[in-house]
Parts: sequence; structure tokens; C-alpha cells
Amino acid sequence: MKGLLLPSGSRIPVLGQGTWNMGEDPSARRGEVAALRLGLELGVTLIDTAEMYGEGGAEEVVGEAIAGRRDQVFLVSKVYPHNADRRGVQAACERSLRRMKTDSIDLYLLHWRGNVPLEETLEAFVRLREQGKIRDFGVSNFDLDDMLEAAALPGGELIATDQVLYNLSRRGIEWELLPWCRERRIPVMAYSPLESNPNEQAGLLGNPQLAAVAGRHGVTPAQVALAWLLRQENVVVIPKAVRPQHVRENRAALDLAPALSAEDLAQLDAGFPPPQRRRPLAMR
Repeated sequence: MKGLLLPSGSRIPVLGQGTWNMGEDPSARRGEVAALRLGLELGVTLIDTAEMYGEGGAEEVVGEAIAGRRDQVFLVSKVYPHNADRRGVQAACERSLRRMKTDSIDLYLLHWRGNVPLEETLEAFVRLREQGKIRDFGVSNFDLDDMLEAAALPGGELIATDQVLYNLSRRGIEWELLPWCRERRIPVMAYSPLESNPNEQAGLLGNPQLAAVAGRHGVTPAQVALAWLLRQENVVVIPKAVRPQHVRENRAALDLAPALSAEDLAQLDAGFPPPQRRRPLAMR
């Protein structure tokens, strides 16, 4: 699996598996675990989750899926903003570790910015790193102003990633946030790469320019949308899939990425124009 280097020198795969909405329905658990295991078998070894997802339920699904193969997995989880003070981060991380039945998290993120001072959250992250409970830490849903503020604080130089909403329909980060992160070799993690709202997803995947590119390659529009992201420098992509067919299609998008031609990319730009000015950070 192709990977990127985090600022610490640790390697992160460029394609992962998301777990949003997992762990909420007990009747779906078997299928969710099976989907994650299938992804691992196909080499998609990054799994992204959060304490918010199913109020810990998704982390429990992940724990079951990675049992016996933890050493193969790059594990990402996130802490709620209201748990992001010194004591709260420590307790939340330990709960996540118990739910996932592991002794360390590869990358631990602040899910979004709340009322706790960033300095306090970063201090707690550094402490967890020193304890060996996390290997790297970062943030999610931070715009450039947030990143500049965080980077200037003690521990801010260790921020490993910013996980944000990024896809063909949501290209606002290309104006300034993505270039800033690239310059500093801080990978951006693209969540909801195919959108999550059904109407928004239909608008993305139903775009005629996207459909035309997919038709030329004999693949699905979703695969082209993922491949477009996977071509981007310094970007990690974390689609969620539960159906085995979708898991396999997501993995195949990685092989499609280098096959996209200049004509394909120009057509996608025509269907999804890049930003011409600064825009507010898109969030889900």
C-alpha cells in the first residue's frame, strides 16, 4: 500500500477505511466487522474511527475487526472537544484503548475545536505520546487560521495531520489550507470523499463530467472520485464501506489513480471547478 510520511517519520497509508455510523445498530455489527476485515485482507490497513461514532460503538467494532492483527493496522481515533482538557483527554484515550482492545493508537486527533484552550489539549496529547499510548497526534476540522494558532503553541510542531471534508464537490481547502500543509509535509486526511448526505452524494456521483470519465475507464463514478483524491499530493483518503463490493471498489480506486489522464483531470475540473477565492472550511 502506498503511504506518506508524517512529520514524525511514521508512515501512514494513503487509503483507509472510515467507520462513521458504524456501531449504532447491533444487527449490522457482523457485516461491519466483516467489511473492515475484508479491507485489511485487501491491504487497506488504515482504519479511522472516533469516540463520537456510535458513542464508542464504532471503536468496539474496530476492536473486534482488528483482533489478532493489530500489528497490521494503522489505527486513527478522535477525542470529543468537550473531553479535550488535560484530564479528559487522558480518560477518553484510555476508554478508546479499552474499546479497541489495544495498548496504543497510531494517530489521535482532536475531532473539532471546542471551548478547551488548544494549549491544554496539545499538552495532554504530548503527555499521551510520552506515555506510549499514542504515537502521533493531530487535529480535525481546522482551517488555516486554526492551524497557524496551533502550530505556534508548545507541542504544535508535532501536529501530524489535519482531517477535513474534502472531495470533488468540496475543494475549498485547495486555496490555502492544502498548500500550507503540503509546504510543511503535514498530510491532509480527506473524510467524506464521496459525501455522506444522500442528496449531496447523488449530486456528486451524478455529475455528467464525472460519469464521462468513469465511462472511458469502465469504472464507477465513485471510483473516479476516489482516484482523483488519491492522485492529490499529501492526501490520505478514508471512505467508508460496508458492502463487500464497495470495499473492493474502493481498493481498486488506488490502482486507477495513476491511470487518470490530463484529459480526465481537465474534464473533472470542468465539472467541479477549483476555488477562485478563500471559502469557509466545509464541515460535516
